[in-house]
Amino acid sequence: MAVQFEAFCAGGLAPGWNLLVQGHADSGEDRFEIHFLSETGDIAFHVKPRFSSTTMVGSAFGGRWGLAELSSIFRLALGEPFEIEVSSDVEHFHVYSWEHKVLQSPHRQRPLGTITRVCVLSDHLVQGKELAKRGLSWGDQGY
Repeated sequence: MAVQFEAFCAGGLAPGWNLLVQGHADSGEDRFEIHFLSETGDIAFHVKPRFSSTTMVGSAFGGRWGLAELSSIFRLALGEPFEIEVSSDVEHFHVYSWEHKVLQSPHRQRPLGTITRVCVLSDHLVQGKELAKRGLSWGDQGY
């Protein structure tokens, strides 16, 4: 998969950071990936939406994957537009599809400020990508 988007979080991730990914699944590729990466390159949070089966979330530290969580709550459909949003609060990552909450996963990387990079990998044309800090933010307090 190709890197479609890469952004660096100045000062690291804090509650209130939000990633919005919009696109259209028009190729034969079955999935795309979103990685929130630490300063050391560990994958602090991994989301792999799939167009034909369940969606997986997990993390990898020191090159080893932890337990994956699977969700069949939402499936994306080939040939249809999609919108995925990942936000963070003090305790969890939250994943939304078309503004409907579909997943919640606890933070496994502490402090949150050590998460400094976000990547979207896909063979799909990802039309919209935005990393922004929204209303919920208490600054850099070592989250």
